[in-house]
Amino acid sequence: MTTPHTGPGAEGPGFHPVIVGSDIGVYALTRSFHEAYGLRTTIVAFAEPGPIAHSQLIDAVLSGTAPDQIVATLQRVAAGRRAAGHGEPLLLQSNMDWVVRVLVHHRGELEAAGYVLPYAGTELIDRICDKAEFSAVCAELGIPTPATVIQDFADAADGDWTPAPVDFDYPVIAKPASSADYHDVTFAGKKKIYEIASPEELARLWDSLRGAGFRGRFLVQDMIPGDDTQMRSVTTYSDTSGRVTLRCSAHVLLEERTPAARGNPSAMIVEPVEEILDAAQRLCEHVGWHGFANFDVKLDPRDGVFKFFEQNPRIGRNNYYLTAGGQNPTEVLVDDVIHGKRRDLVTARREVLYCVVPHRLLRHYVLDDGLRARVVGLMRTGRTVHPLRYAADASPRRRLYVLTALVNHVRKYRRYYPTAALRANFEAARAAATRSTAGKGER
Repeated sequence: MTTPHTGPGAEGPGFHPVIVGSDIGVYALTRSFHEAYGLRTTIVAFAEPGPIAHSQLIDAVLSGTAPDQIVATLQRVAAGRRAAGHGEPLLLQSNMDWVVRVLVHHRGELEAAGYVLPYAGTELIDRICDKAEFSAVCAELGIPTPATVIQDFADAADGDWTPAPVDFDYPVIAKPASSADYHDVTFAGKKKIYEIASPEELARLWDSLRGAGFRGRFLVQDMIPGDDTQMRSVTTYSDTSGRVTLRCSAHVLLEERTPAARGNPSAMIVEPVEEILDAAQRLCEHVGWHGFANFDVKLDPRDGVFKFFEQNPRIGRNNYYLTAGGQNPTEVLVDDVIHGKRRDLVTARREVLYCVVPHRLLRHYVLDDGLRARVVGLMRTGRTVHPLRYAADASPRRRLYVLTALVNHVRKYRRYYPTAALRANFEAARAAATRSTAGKGER
């Protein structure tokens, strides 16, 4: 744990953190602020679910979800602090794409209220966080991405509209190019990401999106074979000059499988992979990024190449893996936008297991013998973290919530990711790698 910048004679941190959201990532960022600076955090939440409930570190303020409601609530928070005699800057964060878009589109009003918004400009965020545009930038820089077909629904209301053809094999992955554009669309069976088994299933999805009034873009991507252990997570921070000053990567072990949270890592090992760290840094500095960015990357067993899926304009839901890996992201952020300090680049290198599921479940879901032995070794030596298990905030009600959440994970994985599906994914990756090795031998 980082020593808080508090105590007799200590200089105050000179800011107050405010975070919009209420999930496990919001609590994790709150914890990192507390570890570094000993501060309470104001949370503007849309509900008060378990991750933030009953916390001694949090002052929660409830808000509606409409953009004008979020902005008005933030303005009230700022006015209340000024009325109480607190004049320090309010450092604003969120780990949700659509909220970040709301914040940057109302940057002028929020800055006038006293907030510091460490984000890139609106146009750049809208461009890079559109997965289709992101793929185009990657192509410019020679950063590999999966084969992709872009389906544009802008003219889907026309009677003669027809979808673009998909020229690679099924199954495929379908997902919105911009999660912010997709956020308010409602229809039966809506998911964050779709695994599509056939052209007929894809046609049904297109009909649902068209009927729901969706007019953005969807991506259909080649499905890279393999289970969750093929995935990697990368987080960077770019300072106000556009330099990347913080990098962290992790080897994903298991992802969430519920429709609303699909794709969020639930267990991973902090592990610096220079190839993907360098690519993420090159991309951020090429476009002039500012603030946190989070990337999803998958190792393709067919060719051994890491392929980038997307760039998110904020710190990730599982951001505590940075602090656990030895680099508290709040310190880099605060030094940049509050203290104006120019820092040298740092990379998180402490090997640690980040895990929010029961250890027994994780051991059961990691099928590769070598990787499972590594996981067990970290467990046995105590090099594991759960972001909600914080000794400085361990009331009986919070301990009960963590225990209940662990039990619920067992139920969720049994329902949404049975071991038969896990093994099929694992064997698909192994078969693809074997074919690739055989093909290289023949050449």
